[in-house]
Amino acid sequence: MDINVLGPLAASVDGVSITPTAAKPRKVLATLAVYADETVPVTMLLEELWGEDVPRSATTTLQTYVFHLRNLIGFVRDDPKDVLQTQPGGYLLSTGAGAVDALEFERLAAAGHRAREAGDFHGAAEKFREALGRWTGPALVDVQQGDVLEVEAQRLNEARLSVLDRRIDADLRLGRHHELVGELTALVARNRTHEGLCGHLMVALYRSGRRGEAADVYRRTRASLVNELGLEPSPALHRLQRLVLAADQNLAAADDADWLLNVG
Repeated sequence: MDINVLGPLAASVDGVSITPTAAKPRKVLATLAVYADETVPVTMLLEELWGEDVPRSATTTLQTYVFHLRNLIGFVRDDPKDVLQTQPGGYLLSTGAGAVDALEFERLAAAGHRAREAGDFHGAAEKFREALGRWTGPALVDVQQGDVLEVEAQRLNEARLSVLDRRIDADLRLGRHHELVGELTALVARNRTHEGLCGHLMVALYRSGRRGEAADVYRRTRASLVNELGLEPSPALHRLQRLVLAADQNLAAADDADWLLNVG
């Protein structure tokens, strides 16, 4: 089974889609998919479907949704119970030798982190770029998310943003500041309180000979932090602003993007 959760939900067996259209069976499939090859407790599925207001008939209704999913799988496989397995206390979606985009993302991201730690920023940027290429939109963007899926989608989206931040850091270290300005400008506009992205944009603008614009980015980010979160910028970001205003020569080096923000 192939599973995609990094964007719209999609599941296929032997190349044939088994993704349901009804909202609650999609919730069940999505919950099983984000925990692919792991047993998902019935209690977790009930929480996703009904939150705190679980009806008396909930377990029977859940069994109906599982039966529906197995019927879809049964159009492709003779024994759908091998794919959607009943386990003690729950259900397990078996991927076999199939591809799971979330697992591929994590594998490639881990390879990027290893390359980065070894000082191979070309390799790190490439692996991070490959990892991000597994995404086609926000996680489970077309699924009505309950309590369980909302947490999982947020976790995946935060992981994506973290890898994106590391990929940009690697690109800055490789001297690609001119190429990054446009991308970072759009990212900062969508993530106005993300200090890491703000700092990267300040560095990219400074190295592109646009010191005044770099200083303006700090002022706009500070306003967003104060107005939206009631917070002042971190000492690291404030320090970066001082370096920009002072035209510090350290900012011109292509391999110091990370330590400027003290993000390790």
